[in-house]
Amino acid sequence: MLLMVSPAFFKLGRVNIMIRLILVSVFLILFLILSVPIMGLEWILRKYNPHAADLSSLRVVQWAFKVILFLAGTDITVLGEERVPKDQAVLYVPNHQSYFDIVITYSRCPNLTGYISKDSMEKVPLLSIWMKRLHCLFLNRSDMKEGLKMILTGIEKIKNGISICIFPEGTRNPHPDDGMMPFKEGSLKMAEKSGCPIIPIAISNSHNIWESHMPFIRRCHVIVEYGEPIYLKDLDKAQRKFSGAYTQSVIRKMLENHKDLL
Repeated sequence: MLLMVSPAFFKLGRVNIMIRLILVSVFLILFLILSVPIMGLEWILRKYNPHAADLSSLRVVQWAFKVILFLAGTDITVLGEERVPKDQAVLYVPNHQSYFDIVITYSRCPNLTGYISKDSMEKVPLLSIWMKRLHCLFLNRSDMKEGLKMILTGIEKIKNGISICIFPEGTRNPHPDDGMMPFKEGSLKMAEKSGCPIIPIAISNSHNIWESHMPFIRRCHVIVEYGEPIYLKDLDKAQRKFSGAYTQSVIRKMLENHKDLL
């Protein structure tokens, strides 16, 4: 028997996903504007207790990201989170399908964490201030000298107990169903030079929140899995030489296992 669905049903669904886009957009704009006084209070706090100010920024932004995920209707299954060390800084290495990857992963960071971002984000009003407060680093892809300087800064942050998250594909993958784009080998230099563990993160289906059907935001089930920590010093010579490819292979295996869970 052929199931008949009225045009009104599709119209209602379209309205719902448009409402999610509006709610997320309005909340983000209001947060950036209304958080200005919080920035001021944290600026004062930072003069007396920088670590407390950092933790305040972390928790405020994590709260905002959790609200965004709620408004977007994103259902997240988290696997292996207990594998993330809580007593040391790490280098998080996820695959990259969506802008929401940042929202999803940052909302779960147990400790201070800065993200590597393209330098154009440094020009976005208010948002760039929060990013700097959160120890984010801005990468100029066209300037090798600036890129090296950014890596050295990231190494220093890790040594000071601040984790870093980098997306080694370099940008969002426009065709995630076809697999990951190659990992840039230099992206793991911060782990190599600092000796910190790499935490591979496999993210499945996040592109279906927004990117796969722009401009609408749809209710979506996303899987986030944290792999076992990778210590480069424990790998054999070939694996260390191509640590990006090795880490990608670990993530690829996790993504394969997600197919039965979506």
